[in-house]
Amino acid sequence: MRVEAQHVRALFDSQWQRTVALAGQLRAADPEDVAAEAFARLYSKRGSVRTTDAAVGYLRTTVINLVRDRARRQQLDARERSRAAPPIAEVVDRDPAVIEAVGALPERQREAVVLRIWLDLSERDAAAAMGVSAGSVKTHLSRALAALRPVLEGDRHVR
Repeated sequence: MRVEAQHVRALFDSQWQRTVALAGQLRAADPEDVAAEAFARLYSKRGSVRTTDAAVGYLRTTVINLVRDRARRQQLDARERSRAAPPIAEVVDRDPAVIEAVGALPERQREAVVLRIWLDLSERDAAAAMGVSAGSVKTHLSRALAALRPVLEGDRHVR
């Protein structure tokens, strides 16, 4: 089965909020714009995407790459951001201290936390979305959790 236009529409209906949330958690300046571009790219590639699961993975990877590309462009342009990214709290209902701490993590560690913990992806799926090995995902997540431990200690988030 190839993903057709009607499949993309169904994916849009079922995955829009998650796609916007992913872009927001990765600190995109405009999460909805990133999500819209990811869906537009999926639509243009729909004939080469074989399954719905592959299409969802394509969306995730595209969002991550778009966020990275936009951040790189901003750095290359050496412009200050005129406004901060929308608060992650508007996208995901989490403890503000944890959100702030995750937002302060290096990019790869932040991606690992968002994909593995908040989106509950497997190591393999997170690795594919990040474009790294599963071992690299484990390393980034371990370092992130070590950095977050002071915020999480004594909090309900630690089990």
